[in-house]
Amino acid sequence: MLDNSRWDPVLSKLLVSLEESRRSLPTGCEEEVSFLSDLLQSRELHALVKVHNSIEPLQKDDRFFPLLSNVVEVTEEVLGILAREVSNSEENPEAAEVFELLQNPHIQGLLYSHDIIAQKDYLPKLPEIPTEVLQEDEEEETIKIVQLVKSSEPLGATIRKDDETGKILIARVMHGGAAHRSGLIFPGDEVIEVNGLTTEGKTPDDVLQILKQSEGTITFKLVPCDSGRLKRESKVRVRCLFDYQSKDDPHIPCEDAGLDFKKGDVLHIVSQDDVYWWQARREGDRTMRAGLIPSRSLQEKRILMVRTNNPEAYANCVPCKPLNEVGNGECSNKNSKKIGYDIQQHDDYDREDIPTYEEVAKLYPRPGHHRPIVLVGPPGVGRNELKRRLTDLDNNKYNTTIPFTSRPQRPGETNGKDYCFVTREKMEEDIQSGRFIEFGEYKGNLYGTACETVRSVINAGQVCVLNPHSQALKMLRTPEFKPYIIYVKPPPEFEVLKQSRHNYNAKSTFDESNSRAFNDDEFHEILKSAQKIEFHYGHWFDETLINDDLPKAFERLVKIVKKVENESLWVPASWVQ
Repeated sequence: MLDNSRWDPVLSKLLVSLEESRRSLPTGCEEEVSFLSDLLQSRELHALVKVHNSIEPLQKDDRFFPLLSNVVEVTEEVLGILAREVSNSEENPEAAEVFELLQNPHIQGLLYSHDIIAQKDYLPKLPEIPTEVLQEDEEEETIKIVQLVKSSEPLGATIRKDDETGKILIARVMHGGAAHRSGLIFPGDEVIEVNGLTTEGKTPDDVLQILKQSEGTITFKLVPCDSGRLKRESKVRVRCLFDYQSKDDPHIPCEDAGLDFKKGDVLHIVSQDDVYWWQARREGDRTMRAGLIPSRSLQEKRILMVRTNNPEAYANCVPCKPLNEVGNGECSNKNSKKIGYDIQQHDDYDREDIPTYEEVAKLYPRPGHHRPIVLVGPPGVGRNELKRRLTDLDNNKYNTTIPFTSRPQRPGETNGKDYCFVTREKMEEDIQSGRFIEFGEYKGNLYGTACETVRSVINAGQVCVLNPHSQALKMLRTPEFKPYIIYVKPPPEFEVLKQSRHNYNAKSTFDESNSRAFNDDEFHEILKSAQKIEFHYGHWFDETLINDDLPKAFERLVKIVKKVENESLWVPASWVQ
């Protein structure tokens, strides 16, 4: 018990009143009264009241009123602006310092805590009133009247019929729509009347016809659902890994509510309450009404159904001879090279990989720490030449890895410069330990790219430029390396591809000596291989670069690389957590 000289005055009055009422209380209440008396005299309660009394006056002080409740969001925008200023930290060291400071985990935690307090997320959430209490206090059903003004904008809600009761219910409320902005309509509300017309015995289509014929103000009579509130918008952003057209989807609950998107678009998922249909809006468009898109589970089921019902069509897209291109031109002959991958295993991997959505977050460039530039594409598309031109542009800034090999060192070769020469036993051991991004065998010798060589280039403050086989993306696309993957694509028209290679006297990479031009069969093989690569790995590409004119393609490549160095970009969320 607390010394009564330090009691709070209000609690003292309550205690006195309790003692005075003790005599007038019926018998059997002694235990409850004693409990209250002990509570009012406890140190813990008096300490809480003291804290409350200290904070309460401050709530009326404007100096303690938050100016913003979304500081985290504003900070992200500031980081995006600073990212463009810190590309050269020597010219603007103050911006670089602020940029690093705002990314500090402690500062991030402080800003996050500020927003929680400003939004009062700490307030207790009281439990729902028990049903039996409501039944005692209310004999009649609660009804609410909601009026919305009809305009060219959809109302932003869908309805459904309960199979058991036959009632018309609000199925979902689209975030950002008129119904959502009203704050009065919630999923699960029962629709009793629309503009004075009862919904009893009607179907959802009948109700929609009433709405279509209505003009001006629309009045809904609703029975509130038990939950009675919408959940707060989620903060999930996803990159779409497939194309979607709502008009072509026969199963969408409401075609007008659908949101179309293309592969690579970033969406803000505002609600995942429905198992099969998510609500989303385009990232950056805060005024846009949310639309319906298929959920991840629904899209996965659809893809699996297609693969199961038509396995032949899917199998035709699986490459039967995946190749690993490694070495300084010594492994360019695809007919001679033996592959270190288990081809069957990787084909199965591709079959099981179901691209739907990938959760993403913004990654801001860090001065002196560059993301690797990865060029993927079919043999003969020009990746080697683009890589050579980029590294020649600035040898101090752009660099590539030195391949490992198990073959003997030749006269004139320097270990660690031309190749890293190791024994076959050592190389096989490292391959088994997962220390190689890719590897292959050529004329009885192993060649490969080690993970450590990529780390060395990155740690040296240089941009690592790679042109691995597309299967190597499984090893490269990790939170450690954070690569930017550019798909070098041939022009889709056969004649354009053929003419573009003839214009620059390109030599065939299918010929071991690289002494002749491409023939028509090889051009067809380039186009076929490009389709297979895009089918299996297209959802991992950050950019597509069509190489229909080498000088122009290189100019576009330089612009892309500059963007990666200076701008904040979307990456898998796991890379920034």
